[in-house]
Amino acid sequence: MTLDTPTRLLWRDVTVFDGLATCPEPMAVIVEGERIAELTPMRALDAARAAGCREMGRGGVMTPGLVDCHTHLVFGGGRADEFEARLEGASYEEIARRGGGILSTVNATRDADEETLFAAALPRLTAMIADGATTVEIKSGYGLSVEGELKMLRVARRLGEALPVRIVTTLLGAHALPPEYRHDSDAYIDLVCDEMIPAAAAEGLADAVDVFCETIAFSVAQCERVFQAAEAHGLPIKAHAEQLSNLGGSAMAARHGALSADHIEYLDQAGVDALREAGSVAVILPGAFHTLRETQLPPIAALREAGVPMAVATDANPGSSPLFMPTLMLNLACTLFRLTPREALSGMTAHGAAALGRRDLGRLYEGAPADLCVWDIDSPAELAYAVQPGRLRQRVFAGQCQE
Repeated sequence: MTLDTPTRLLWRDVTVFDGLATCPEPMAVIVEGERIAELTPMRALDAARAAGCREMGRGGVMTPGLVDCHTHLVFGGGRADEFEARLEGASYEEIARRGGGILSTVNATRDADEETLFAAALPRLTAMIADGATTVEIKSGYGLSVEGELKMLRVARRLGEALPVRIVTTLLGAHALPPEYRHDSDAYIDLVCDEMIPAAAAEGLADAVDVFCETIAFSVAQCERVFQAAEAHGLPIKAHAEQLSNLGGSAMAARHGALSADHIEYLDQAGVDALREAGSVAVILPGAFHTLRETQLPPIAALREAGVPMAVATDANPGSSPLFMPTLMLNLACTLFRLTPREALSGMTAHGAAALGRRDLGRLYEGAPADLCVWDIDSPAELAYAVQPGRLRQRVFAGQCQE
């Protein structure tokens, strides 16, 4: 429920995690309109400024609203049958021969109209909002045609209009090779570069362009062509890279100033250095690692040593990460990849926002957008320590409080 919100809201005695670190003493926070007006130690709270504020509560932990910087939230159909088949012994190749895998999602998404896709995505996004998300990136990538990709992006934009959440859209036309181009991947890249990207840019449907640079998808050279087309239309770039092998896609993306390189399990030191030099974010996706039962860990120690910011995201999708709970990713990032709780939480706030080119988000400071969460916990580490729904006391989006 959205409350009638006065001009000024006041929280007292909260433990504040500002997106990078925990403030060393209890804090008072005042929100005015859509911005944080005051963030100050309780001992320094100005009584005059506090007068007339609506008292929103005491205690708990306040964080920025969670930023999920990598999802595939809009899709048709489902793949629970494949999940079951794998557990009963079917191989990926057997499932693919039956018409399964990513192309089954492509077919279902192509067959679905916008209303159907919207209705299917709505509860997924609602679940993320209930778990503290205030900004969610949504990729296309299951249409694999000009109209199919634009359809997905239109649905993503509409979700942001229907719910109190900020949606960032990413065109992922170079996600997989559609069946009609299975013998000519270069021709499909021509379509992405010459028609798909210009159409998305003309309609203002994409905030960035992504690629899947991998042996089962597209080569480094093909992905670079996509980046060049994106750059020609003023669109930032991102890359799925080094998930299954080390092709050098992350380093190439970094040379083009990519916002992020995502997955990066097989990233080498040269790739780490390239990300550092470019100021790109490394996005780690523990949900896919968990679901696929992978064993190749991303180079967390090397990224940490180099000072490369690490974001954490759900990778929510029907095949490799059907997980729609951002706080679960905090736990998995710590237990699977050995991030510290502080690193994991920064990964879903400040660094997640940076991976979207929105460094104004994911932080708490005076003048920042008032996207924040208040949790019924005693310390920020508890968000990663326990997998426990129901801890979100208040969620504030653009200064509006939902309880």
